[in-house]
Amino acid sequence: MARRWLVTGCSTGLGRALVERLAERGERVLATARRPGTLDDLAARFPDNLAVHPLDVRDPDSCAAAVAAAADRYGGIDVLVNNAGYGQFGAVEEVSDAELAAQFATNVYGPWRLTRLVLPLWRAQGGGHAVFVSSVAGMVPFPGLAAYTASKFALEGLAESLAQEAAHLGVRVTIVQPGGFTTRYGVSAELPRSRVDAYDPVSGPMLAGMRAMHDNPALNPPELFAEAVHRVAGLAEPPLRLPVGEDAGQFLSMALTARTKEFEDVTAARLHV
Repeated sequence: MARRWLVTGCSTGLGRALVERLAERGERVLATARRPGTLDDLAARFPDNLAVHPLDVRDPDSCAAAVAAAADRYGGIDVLVNNAGYGQFGAVEEVSDAELAAQFATNVYGPWRLTRLVLPLWRAQGGGHAVFVSSVAGMVPFPGLAAYTASKFALEGLAESLAQEAAHLGVRVTIVQPGGFTTRYGVSAELPRSRVDAYDPVSGPMLAGMRAMHDNPALNPPELFAEAVHRVAGLAEPPLRLPVGEDAGQFLSMALTARTKEFEDVTAARLHV
């Protein structure tokens, strides 16, 4: 039976690839974006099972309208994919209060708000599946990405808490942790208005690498992400975390190994209290 999906951030990249794959597989999808016109071609290709709706995840009224539209069109929501997000570049000293607030408004408050709006539907229908698109940066810090990394750490904390709180209601939770993908994420990353040259030796190479992601054939294609999310949503017991891309597994494994060693070293040295 076709599931009912609400997916955010679908104008380009991972979100667009996902809703296209879902529609091709016969799923019923409400694809949302701040610029819904970017999805007109998909709406024309899949008029029976893909609808488009405007959504700015920073706007409470816009979020409520999108959830209502999905529920009205399909009679409910089975899978919510919190995909909308962007990267705020800059070292800690460079990122202003306003830039930090904007990063969290999109990457954390938006998903929290949408999930809160969908949960009453899931309680009434006996369950649902919340998918949070994080990043390897949800566990691995990168120079020059302090705000983005902090937002993804927070997003994963939200998702883990939800998994504990709502499991008895039939709500499943999956944190998707993509590695490097050929999207416009790096090109679209926001630069801080205030720059401090002292950080260039460590943040400069990171920014250059991000800017080159969209046309790097060595990175993962968005279709890999789309297939992984579609597949995990079909599992009776989906994992809490889903790394996507061979590089994602490598990054996360190194991070976990380093943290374990640090914990063991501190414990052995009796530095803990």
